[in-house]
Amino acid sequence: MATYSMGDLKKGLKIEIDGIPFKIVEYQHVKPGKGPAFVRIKIKSFIDGKVLEKTFHAGDKCEAPNLEEKKMQYLYDEGEFCQFMDNETYEQVGIASSDVGEAKKWILDGMNVSVLFHNGKAIDIEVPQVVELKIIETAPNFKGDTQGSNKKPATLETGAVVQIPFHVLEGETIRVDTTKGEYIERVSK
Repeated sequence: MATYSMGDLKKGLKIEIDGIPFKIVEYQHVKPGKGPAFVRIKIKSFIDGKVLEKTFHAGDKCEAPNLEEKKMQYLYDEGEFCQFMDNETYEQVGIASSDVGEAKKWILDGMNVSVLFHNGKAIDIEVPQVVELKIIETAPNFKGDTQGSNKKPATLETGAVVQIPFHVLEGETIRVDTTKGEYIERVSK
């Protein structure tokens, strides 16, 4: 397994510390007036999402995690587990709904997602950054509410709730940024 030293560290790199896979979310190389340089990083756990701060000095090493990313298709939700199918082997995998987490509110049946596995266990599901979803419930439009920065809540077909402009109506399809959970635009017909 590959090891990383202080010079190899950078933002976005995936590392393993004490058997837990992390992603570096912030990186800072510090060269003090006295003493040797060091690297201060913030790392986010793939397992529980906690963010930790860690300092690396020359000679410190960390492991590369045993990660595998697979393109999978979401099939259906059976309550306790969400079923996914590997796009290459057509093998079905049940992932605990609690492990799917926040990604579940943006996933539709048949949607392709990236599933990250650590030592054979699914640890992260990445949905596309922009998805198109239909509005199933929102307040009606009132005369004069066509412009401006006012927004109203809308429930989407996946159950997610986003703030949309007043001129967007129930039954329309919109584009949503899944990283921020925000309305982008209405999809033209």
